Amino acid sequence: MTPADEKKDEVETEVVDETTLEETPVEPEVEVEETAAEETEVEETEVAEEPVAEEKPKPKRSRAKKPAEPKAEEPPAEKAKPAAKPAPSPNGRPVVHAHAKYVRTSARKARLVCDHIRGKSVTEARAILAHTPRAVAEDWEKLLNSAVANAEHNHELLGDDLRILSVTADEGPTLKRFRPRAMGRASRIRKRTSHLSIALTPKEQ
Repeated sequence: MTPADEKKDEVETEVVDETTLEETPVEPEVEVEETAAEETEVEETEVAEEPVAEEKPKPKRSRAKKPAEPKAEEPPAEKAKPAAKPAPSPNGRPVVHAHAKYVRTSARKARLVCDHIRGKSVTEARAILAHTPRAVAEDWEKLLNSAVANAEHNHELLGDDLRILSVTADEGPTLKRFRPRAMGRASRIRKRTSHLSIALTPKEQ
């Protein structure tokens, strides 16, 4: 074959190859695109078919607290208190005391009255104080009644069977006051106070 013929054969083969390539359809690519389009349509339909769930409003909780039920408390068992024992005297008899503090009277005036009732029975002391003209006698009578009440309620003693063992009147604090005097001067006023005490004991039988 001449070189010219060889060139013609190569040109023909090249032409045949190009035509074959142009005639071959590109089917697989189209199928992929169609399947993708179908999938998107299916997804869109599925999304459209699903109903949207409506959110229900939550019920509001009332903040009002329930009243607490009162618990039944058991009453505490009352214990019987033993009677207080009075201090014994040197003779072995009980002694009951009573005190009155800051009484607005001087200790000297109180001693003038208590000297009359020392060693007397309760009934005699009450009669003496009832007929004493001094103002401090009322304070002594109140203190005597208090001592008798202590003996009866706290120590279970009879008031009529008691006698006065001791009575004392001690000085308390003095209140200082001033009053005007002549020529611009001032004089001191001393307001005395006293502490009264009394002790009772059963009579000797």
